[in-house]
Order: sequence, then structure tokens, then C-alpha cells
Amino acid sequence: MTRGFARILVPTDFSPPSDAALATAKALAAQFGASIHMIHVLLDPYATAAYASDVYGYVPPGLKEAWQREAQTHLDAQLTPAERAQFRATTRVVFGTPARAIVDYARENAINLIVMGTHGRGAVAHLLLGSVAERVVRTADCPVLTVRGIEAALATLSTEAEPARVAV
Repeated sequence: MTRGFARILVPTDFSPPSDAALATAKALAAQFGASIHMIHVLLDPYATAAYASDVYGYVPPGLKEAWQREAQTHLDAQLTPAERAQFRATTRVVFGTPARAIVDYARENAINLIVMGTHGRGAVAHLLLGSVAERVVRTADCPVLTVRGIEAALATLSTEAEPARVAV
């Protein structure tokens, strides 16, 4: 069995919990010498429209491409050029349903660990909205580490504290 993680996937929706997940993934990648793969999933308007009543799903020409370019710009800004080199980072924007796209990417790219943020919604909101993180945890072939906020991640990764040790 391989010790450590070689390929870490960080799905992001550009929220504070996603930022916390990225901070955690960078610490783990530095410890294990792992590469970081970042993905952002845009909801496919054609797939979404198929489940909505009275919606025809028309998307003006070029709009999906504009969304993808804008998301790629945000995604590329998540890591500095030095971090890109250090972590052999890749970034990708895809259309689809978030949980399925994340799990599919992990399978297709031999990911060893998924590190993702969770919003920590209350029970009623969770019941009504579901959780992308929960669906990923249930369906991924590899371990999934969920991170619940930037304050907790930064406290864990504090330079004054002893570096965290992760055993596999």
C-alpha cells in the first residue's frame, strides 16, 4: 500500500470553506510532495432545465463559453505562479452536476485524496438543499477530507504550532 497522497483534488466554488480546503490541501501537498488538481463545476443549464417545469433551457450563443472563461480566470487566481510550480498544479472548469463531476474527475485522474469545503448548513437547510460534500463522500473511490471554514483551517495550519502529521 502506498503511504501518503500523490494527487490531491480540490473542488472549489470560490467560497470561504473552499479557501479553507485549499489551504489544507496545500499543507498536505507540501508534506507528501503531492500535486494539486483544482476543479470548478458550472451547472450545465441544459441539464438543469431538463428537471424544471416550464423551462426551455435556451442559452444565448457564447454565454456558456463566457461563464467558463470567467470561472477559469477565478480558478487560475487561486494559486500563485510559485505554488503552481511547487504543487505541479492543474486547473479545470467543467459543466455538469457538482458531485458527479467531482467524483468522475477523481476517477479519471487517479486522485488519491479529495479535500473540499463544506458550508455546514443546519439540518433543515441540509434536508432541503442536500450537500455536494456528502454526495462526494458517499460516492468517491478515494478518501474525502471535508473542511468547514477558513478559521479552523488556519488555526490547524498555524506556523506557531507544530506541523500537523497525517498518517495513512
